[in-house]
Amino acid sequence: MTKLLEKAFKEASRLPVIDQNALAKWLLEELEADKKWELKFVESEDTLDILADEALKEHKKGKTKPLNIGRL
Repeated sequence: MTKLLEKAFKEASRLPVIDQNALAKWLLEELEADKKWELKFVESEDTLDILADEALKEHKKGKTKPLNIGRL
């Protein structure tokens, strides 16, 4: 465990029990959501590679435009 995480848990341990449980629930939900997102990215890796290759081909053919952040 990192020093920063230890510090966070130490501070959290000073909270009232109801707040500790709310924080713990939130943290566990976030960790589970991260796992799900990671799995989705792994599952879509081939698709993303194909799309990236297509985008590069379009760019090389001059069919793309520079991104104008001011127009977003």
